[in-house]
Amino acid sequence: MAGTDENAVAAADDALYVLTAVLLTPAKFPSVLGDDYPEACAALGLPPVADGYGLVLGQDGDGGRWTVAIDDVSLVAVAVASWDCGMEYDLSPDERTVVAALPGWPLALAVAAPGVPAPHDPGPESAGRPALSPPDTAVWGPAQRRLGADEIALQWAQWRGQIDDADFPVSGGAGPADDAPGSDAEGDAGTGEGAEVTATDETDTTDEVNATDEVGAAEKRAEAGEEDDAGSAGRGGVRRALAEARAYVDTPPPLGRVWSSFAPGDARTLRADGPGWSLVARTDDIAFILLDDEPGEVLPVGRGPLLPGLLDALDEMAVRPN
Repeated sequence: MAGTDENAVAAADDALYVLTAVLLTPAKFPSVLGDDYPEACAALGLPPVADGYGLVLGQDGDGGRWTVAIDDVSLVAVAVASWDCGMEYDLSPDERTVVAALPGWPLALAVAAPGVPAPHDPGPESAGRPALSPPDTAVWGPAQRRLGADEIALQWAQWRGQIDDADFPVSGGAGPADDAPGSDAEGDAGTGEGAEVTATDETDTTDEVNATDEVGAAEKRAEAGEEDDAGSAGRGGVRRALAEARAYVDTPPPLGRVWSSFAPGDARTLRADGPGWSLVARTDDIAFILLDDEPGEVLPVGRGPLLPGLLDALDEMAVRPN
């Protein structure tokens, strides 16, 4: 949101012209910054306090980039909700709510305040510490993997529409329909390559998505410690991700690694992250997994006898931003 004279707050020794704001809380934080809330806080050098922060991004009068962390989380939440609805909102935090004024921006912004020089990092004489900068998304890695999962969660219908339930094979000669959502059939491991995703600020999709491991077979193999055959890195990564997600149920992970949000009907959209993987699912449907070790690949996981229970258990323990 473009800054105005009314949207100015004190930061460092100058006024800050507000451009945008985001929440940094256990239930809502920019996933590009980390797999969980403490990791996202660490990226900014902030302690992971229980109530979280509001992050106000803007420029000073010289054009310098600044990120101001405030403890008035509700103020930022109202501002973000208003802007998302296309409404104007004068975000003017009280100076007494300022926790830290950090040079730089942790997120990439394509806007600038009018009437001031172009955005640039403040000089060391005024910053007092290295400037924040957005995570590198030029190559596939954790930041891009998490952005890709964000996009799938937002565009679930588009991604789900690429999946034919018949692509999930079943054992024992049963027909494909036996492994459709809601079935109790046990699926065999698929051999599909998955879809490609490029996660910078938006994602691109291919026309074809093939199925990989059904969760029952995947979890059983992972828990048994079976090694993968050559060329099955994607399937092995899926097994590991599912096993680690299952472990979250018994040993809760750091805050923010699992969250649940609204979905159509009585379903919930689930998101879970772990070292090297991200999972996106609907509690009444299938799941998608992205892996650091599989650049650009989106690996679908069919709905068999164990996936519903896993998703329900994750939903019960998840933080809920809404």
